[in-house]
Amino acid sequence: MSAFHVIDLFAGPGGLGEGFASSRDKRHRNQFEIGLSIEKDVTAHSTLLLRAVYRRLKSTAALSRYHQFIAGRITNSEFVNDPIVAEAFRLASIEARCAELGKDSPAKINDWIASAVGAQTDWVLIGGPPCQAYSLAGRSRRTNDTAFEEDEKHFLYREYLRILRKFEPAVFVMENVKGMLSATHGGASIFARITSELSRPKAGLDYELRSFVCEPDIVGHSPMDYLIRADQYCVPQMRHRVILLGVRRDYASRRHELLQPLGRDVTVQSILAGLPPLRSTLSKDDSFEHWHAVLGDTARQLRGWKSEHRAGIESVMMAAVSRAASMGQSRAKAKTAHATIGSNVPAELAAWMLEDAPQTPCQHEARGHMASDLQRYLFAASYAAVAQRSPKLADFPVRLLPAHANARAQDAPNTDRFRVQLFERPSSTIVSHISKDGHYYIHPDPHQCRSLTVREAARLQTFPDNYFFMGPRTAQYAQVGNAVPPYLARQIAKVVAGILTGSAG
Repeated sequence: MSAFHVIDLFAGPGGLGEGFASSRDKRHRNQFEIGLSIEKDVTAHSTLLLRAVYRRLKSTAALSRYHQFIAGRITNSEFVNDPIVAEAFRLASIEARCAELGKDSPAKINDWIASAVGAQTDWVLIGGPPCQAYSLAGRSRRTNDTAFEEDEKHFLYREYLRILRKFEPAVFVMENVKGMLSATHGGASIFARITSELSRPKAGLDYELRSFVCEPDIVGHSPMDYLIRADQYCVPQMRHRVILLGVRRDYASRRHELLQPLGRDVTVQSILAGLPPLRSTLSKDDSFEHWHAVLGDTARQLRGWKSEHRAGIESVMMAAVSRAASMGQSRAKAKTAHATIGSNVPAELAAWMLEDAPQTPCQHEARGHMASDLQRYLFAASYAAVAQRSPKLADFPVRLLPAHANARAQDAPNTDRFRVQLFERPSSTIVSHISKDGHYYIHPDPHQCRSLTVREAARLQTFPDNYFFMGPRTAQYAQVGNAVPPYLARQIAKVVAGILTGSAG
């Protein structure tokens, strides 16, 4: 059986495509091949391109060059000038394209797609049009913005629709934020409009819209039936996304399996276990001695603070400061041998995360924080360890509150602006805001006293440890936050493969 071609639109760093590219049948053969992926962001496209190169190097002697490159042991020039690597880049540049859908030439994009799918008619279109116009946070920020109704991002799904009309793939998978279900435009439901148009892109072309998680009732699906709670499917993160499965009418008699819930959570602790502990760093005048002194001064900020948890929190803080004494300057960046993973992570997910992993975890480096934020992080992580929840602003000692007035007001907005990711639960949703600061993504271990690293965020998104994100660190965080969890995408790919092969019953 030859692999089914996949066209990936609005691909980001490749999370959705990675799931499809890694899907194997019972004989361990690839079920899908990425024919084309399109992303407008230059840095995310560089990541997409590098991943396409990696897939081509896996079966060659040059795979070691990839690991040397992501470990920083060879330069980019040394990497790309290796003859085998250079050929992999040549082929990968045909697959991974940097273009802006809806603005760049449709004729050019049509040519790319036609070349990628060839004569195959049973191929798959995947992707997620940009979601800012649908997200609850985005809509909240633009409540009084008169230009919001005209935001072109409301309509980027039409580029997806245009390609459906032109090329008529057998199956499509479209992903977007939960806010799409409640978004309106001109007083009408965006979701109803999109599903209506996707169901019948043009006369004579019909798709049956299905859910990956619910069987339809007598009147079909309700909007919430398309919502996938990723934490139920081995993703250690409370990420809820709308994912539509479209099946071309001539394939509609082929049924499909539903995604199977794990039955228990994969937790922050289990997925991050095995990554070496790191001390945070100070954004100014960093030294181990200064850092440790800042932590040691935190208890003084609790003077006058009253809480039922105070004694327990102080005890945890003191123990954390004592443990932190052994961290040392060298522990701000991972320098240890092979990372592992928690023993209670499901075997398939663990194997997925650690397959062909680098000898030293890459992109696992603590970011710098202001001294005042380090003290807030130490307090917040200690509070969470005792109270089993992340503290709200009202729970903070006054001395540890930010100085600006809206953090100290009784009706302060964003009351959970310092959010600890709890060890015993999945994390909150990893979003691109993680690139701005670490306040929403505080590591639960008090003595590390820091926000999550790029690698930790990538693990919570289920990117394999060998996945490398290009660009500066802020861009790496943004890419991780914008992606579809690859392991969820892999499960989706297996469902789609069952339809295309007719093996799902």
